[in-house]
Amino acid sequence: MAALFGARVRRLRTAAGLTQAELGAQTHVVSTRITQIERASGAKPTLELARALDAVLGADNLLVDLWPYVYREAFPDWSRAFMAHSERAVSIGQYAAHLVPGLLQTEEYARAVLSVGTTLSSEEQLEERLTARMGRQERLRSADRPQLWVVLDEAVLRRPVGGRAVMCEQLERLLEVAAEPHITLQVLPFDQGAHDAMGGSLTILALPGGSEVAYTEGAHYGQLIEEPSEIERFALTYDRLRAAALPPLMSLDMIRSVMEGSHRGAKVPSRTERRRVAQEQLQQSGGRRLRRGRGRSPRRRPRP
Repeated sequence: MAALFGARVRRLRTAAGLTQAELGAQTHVVSTRITQIERASGAKPTLELARALDAVLGADNLLVDLWPYVYREAFPDWSRAFMAHSERAVSIGQYAAHLVPGLLQTEEYARAVLSVGTTLSSEEQLEERLTARMGRQERLRSADRPQLWVVLDEAVLRRPVGGRAVMCEQLERLLEVAAEPHITLQVLPFDQGAHDAMGGSLTILALPGGSEVAYTEGAHYGQLIEEPSEIERFALTYDRLRAAALPPLMSLDMIRSVMEGSHRGAKVPSRTERRRVAQEQLQQSGGRRLRRGRGRSPRRRPRP
């Protein structure tokens, strides 16, 4: 896609009768940057540069429309298919083992996370990835926004990514988004012990038409699962995580207490107590099901 983008820039520049130096001057970059773009070498163009090139070359948004496909190449191969599915998903279920999910990250938290990536090659690439991550959050504010249900491991709350100030702002953001009707947050406390998803994070995407995909991710790998029997297995794992996690209201209390620094000695409610509260909440809300629209799993188990 970077090569296609570069070829279009070169064709439009030639048609406009501009040299690389002249195009660079009009878009406020050096001529060698234009050379890199046209040859698909070096760092990929930022969204701001794509817009500038589009305006100067009169491309009628062609370059801007191509840019999302170009920026995906700034990410490892194993994450691109997942990103494409996420943009179409009608509901997203996530278990986050180590970090706040990208859809809920503040800009400074995201910057801190992306800065330590082993695939990062330059400051410009960092800015590209940051812009891309923040841009994907727009879908949560769109008319076709998905339902989002996130289970955060307690480690996510306690790891001070970016320092105390950045982490405090991130926890405040979690409390804010949890008030949205299409977002549900739960916390899986340490006292739950071992579980099936300890190796990394897990995401279940429900797509238009009723199909689903699952995605597992570690620090340096990711795997998209599309085999129905495997998806069913991961969906069951995710259901169990939600059942084991604190109910939403208790989860928000825990996030708030960690943010205020007062949870260190606090007592996490017992599993029996959590089950009782969860059952009461379900009765008050009409007993909505764990997984809307799924007709499987008749076994009764505690639900948030």
